[in-house]
Parts: sequence; C-alpha cells; structure tokens
Amino acid sequence: MRKLVSTAILTLAAHGAGAVDLFNGRDFSGWELQTTPSATVADVFRVLPEGVIASAGKPSGFLATTKNYRNYTLHVEWRWSGKPGNSGVLLHISPGTFDRVWPVSLQVQTKNGSVGDLLPMAAGSFAEPLTSKPGAETRIKAHTAADSEKPVGEWNACDIVSRDGTVEVTVNGVLQNRVTNVSPASGQIGFQLEGTPYELRRVVLTPLD
Repeated sequence: MRKLVSTAILTLAAHGAGAVDLFNGRDFSGWELQTTPSATVADVFRVLPEGVIASAGKPSGFLATTKNYRNYTLHVEWRWSGKPGNSGVLLHISPGTFDRVWPVSLQVQTKNGSVGDLLPMAAGSFAEPLTSKPGAETRIKAHTAADSEKPVGEWNACDIVSRDGTVEVTVNGVLQNRVTNVSPASGQIGFQLEGTPYELRRVVLTPLD
C-alpha cells in the first residue's frame, strides 16, 4: 500500500535542508500577539484543516514569532477570505518606540493593489529613496514591477530573501522590490492585523547561515 505524504512534509522538502514551517498546524506555540485593545490569540486566529491559518484581521496589531531571525528565505502564501483589504508581513521586529500600534520593523505590504511595497516602520530604515511624498505619515518604497497579485480569493505566494541587511521580495514569481542597509537587520517575523480577515498557509523559513 502506498504511504501518503502530508502536504506539510512535501512543502518543507521543496524548500531544502533546514526548512521549517513557522506554524506547527496544531496551535500557536512559538508565537505572541500584541494588539490594541488587548486580545488573545484565540480571539483572532484559528487553525483550519491542512494547516491553513485564518485571521479575523482585528483588533489592530500583529502576531510575531518568539524567535529572532537574520539570514533566511521566507515563503508565505496568503489570500483574502472575503472582501480584500490591508495587511502585511513584518520583518525584523525589534525593541523600540512604536509608531501607533506598529513596532520597529520592515513591512512587506500585502495590501490589495499594493503588494510588494516596502515600508520602514517606526525607527526602521533602508538605504533606497522612498517613493511616497516627503513628510508623508506612511513611508513607502513602491514595488518596481507591474502588479503581480492574483485575483481576490486565490492564493498568492511571496518569497523573501533576507541576507545581512539586504531584502528582496518576489510576489508570484515576479521580483517586486529590493532594499539594502536595512535596519534592523534581524528580529522577529510577524503578520499585521489591519481590519481585514485573511488566510495564511505554508509559512516556511529556511536559514541561510
């Protein structure tokens, strides 16, 4: 009789040696939630069949790994479970003064219509010039290729490479952004809550060190 191999095992194998799914498919061990107003992980996130993570998208804040990471590739798949809206992947979350509910970090934008934009959050920074207007409250370096986001309801794939302060972002196979001298260059990895429900799957990190 043929032995069935789980989707999770096949996904990890595809990403090479050392790859780890940051969600264990059972619970949220290894993750912490920070929101305003305060909420529990169970209030905001659920584990669905096949390891899919469903987020209510609110209250405002973020879910973050308890571990810090520096040099890695990160594969993330997400889709809007209803009406599209706003969210993002936070890289290198670090201690420091927050900007409203957002920590010091680098945001990879997954906002509908702006996927692949990069935003230095709070005291975060990078070397390349911003494309947002000088003095704008939200600082943005827009994605550089034509929009590669899939239609609402379909799964999108984002592949991020972080190595010694350089971050590259590819969305559905299209290189969309690259920044250098990123500060902080290491930290926690997280997912934003900005009011819109969404789903995650196959959140796979492969160390490069």
